[in-house]
Amino acid sequence: MDRKMANRKLIRLSQLKSKLAAENLEEVDWVTFGVIVKKVTPQSANNGRTFSIWRLNDLRDLNQCVSLFLFGDVHKEHWKTDQGTV
Repeated sequence: MDRKMANRKLIRLSQLKSKLAAENLEEVDWVTFGVIVKKVTPQSANNGRTFSIWRLNDLRDLNQCVSLFLFGDVHKEHWKTDQGTV
């Protein structure tokens, strides 16, 4: 993990909103981790394609969640991922 994180900045999901407002993260190699705390049943978009929505949290502040929308190949590959997965 140390090798993978070398020269990268860890930003907790619960800090993401404030960091995006305060810093230009496009110029920083950053990483975040999250736990799937809720999955919405896959839905169909207006174009007929199916997508998933996951609610992610870093388990520091359960009131601070990030919604992740999965489309296309990402949805097809990961929609069965279990709630509770990191």
